[in-house]
Amino acid sequence: MSVPARPLRADAARNRARVLETAYETFAAEGLAVPIDEIARRAGVGAGTVYRHFPTKEDLFRAVVDSRIRHIIDEGRALLNTPGPGEALFAFLRSMVLDWGATDQGLVDALAGLGIDVDSVAPDADAAFRGLIGELLAAAQRAGTVRPDVDVAEIKTLMVGCQAMQGYDEARAERVTDVVIDGLRAPS
Repeated sequence: MSVPARPLRADAARNRARVLETAYETFAAEGLAVPIDEIARRAGVGAGTVYRHFPTKEDLFRAVVDSRIRHIIDEGRALLNTPGPGEALFAFLRSMVLDWGATDQGLVDALAGLGIDVDSVAPDADAAFRGLIGELLAAAQRAGTVRPDVDVAEIKTLMVGCQAMQGYDEARAERVTDVVIDGLRAPS
């Protein structure tokens, strides 16, 4: 019989959260090449503290990606409970491109599968993300807001393409996203 893991002490939980936040900010701004010792320094903890919570850099990256995708999913689900769920998909797409896509290249690369196998780094994260897109899409299609002939894979592909626009021509990313959203709208 296995013994359940003890909950973290309050100070250990704060340190873990600080390391995750620092790693997220560092990976988002500078990519994955930043050493764990540097992340520890920026978080104001010793390297041993980081290694206690995350034995390898992959473990740390896995926790960062999983945490961010879960956060995005929570935000997306909250959109389903707002007035006008038909517009929730469009609000989510705009957020993913113009907010997350503009500030977190690491997450954009993870969602696009560029150099990162999301399924091995954060198992079930892509399935949960696609599930959220499916919920948003179904609500929009039921409301008659989104054309009925698009599916989850197409929505994710369009989102990744719009996110790529951020790196290519940031000034036009919002306009291109609006054009894509107009193309998704159901005919009047």
